[in-house]
Amino acid sequence: MKIAIIGTLLGAALAMPALAQDGDAANGEKEFRKCKACHMIQSPDGEDIVKGGRTGPNLYGIVGREAASEEGFKYSDALIELREAGEVWTPEDLVGYMTDPNMFVQEKTGDDSARTKMTFKLNKNQEDVAAFLASHSPDAPAAD
Repeated sequence: MKIAIIGTLLGAALAMPALAQDGDAANGEKEFRKCKACHMIQSPDGEDIVKGGRTGPNLYGIVGREAASEEGFKYSDALIELREAGEVWTPEDLVGYMTDPNMFVQEKTGDDSARTKMTFKLNKNQEDVAAFLASHSPDAPAAD
């Protein structure tokens, strides 16, 4: 049974990069409604692109940004560990994180007890949300 689960997870992880590149930013904007209870997207000049909560960090420029690096936000130890290891958010990593935040940090850190503060799991259209966030990340590296 464990082998089947590991195989399924590995297959999903390998498919994620292709999926994230194919995301629909317009649909992602609609899907982001589920995220704005905790997150906003506000440009450095103060323009509210998506008004939202402040429980989670501002997601403007998230693609290409170091993990756990938004000023003024208290991150979990797991995300701080990722930042210290050099984690930089990509659309593919955002898809994995939105799908299951705790599993994502556990796989990245190798620590089965690693936890994040994010309890919400996005069950569908993660690629679209990642594409939407990438569209509001002007300093992100260009896609291949």
